[in-house]
Amino acid sequence: MDGKKYSVWMFLPLVFTVFTSAGLWIVYFIAVEDNKIIPLNVPDRTPGSKRPPYISIAGDAPPASCVFSQVMNMAAFLVLVMAILRFIQLKPKVLNPWLNVSGLVALCSASFGMTLLGNFQLSSNEEIHNVGTSLTFGFGTLACWIQSALTLKINLKNEGRKVGIPRVALSASITLCVVLYFILMVQGIHMHASRIQWGLVMCFLCFLGTFAAEFRHYRFEIVCSEYQENFLSFSESLSEASEYQTDQV
Repeated sequence: MDGKKYSVWMFLPLVFTVFTSAGLWIVYFIAVEDNKIIPLNVPDRTPGSKRPPYISIAGDAPPASCVFSQVMNMAAFLVLVMAILRFIQLKPKVLNPWLNVSGLVALCSASFGMTLLGNFQLSSNEEIHNVGTSLTFGFGTLACWIQSALTLKINLKNEGRKVGIPRVALSASITLCVVLYFILMVQGIHMHASRIQWGLVMCFLCFLGTFAAEFRHYRFEIVCSEYQENFLSFSESLSEASEYQTDQV
């Protein structure tokens, strides 16, 4: 790192990406080992054979479902944390806050969708599981485009183009994967659809991992102070805080 001192918060997105990816692939290999799904490298699906390797199908039955639930719950929590930190990080920089707020809402909605995916398996409650899929993929894709726009617009530490261009490329890849996924699903081409789904999820995890680029410059702190009777009102506190803003949160 050329002797530079970076914030430890940069490891949060990286840990999320690495461990969530590893967890999902563990679910896949458990399901393959238990003969629940067809391996992704099989050329085509024969009639009457095992089920296609969709992520939801791989995590549909125990013991894979137990790992899948744990992975998705942890991933949802970390996405929620990163969404809040990202919102706080950009709040002093944006002139029109609606885009930043939209990014927060989109990521939080995707996080909620992950909890539905993880806790309501496909065979136990298909309707709620499909709602979780729509929330995760729909709002997740929207969040990627919003964060890409914010990256280029705000240009933190003059790294907007350096980080923004890869994010735009990832957002385009995610959007293309979502479109292809649903087209192949409707046509019943399940093996290719499942491969596209795995690529979609990996691109989304990589996108969230790029938050490490901005988090490395910032320190996030939780301040705990003793209660005092002569405290300022909430509006007065916000007024004073708006007059003094730094690059650190």
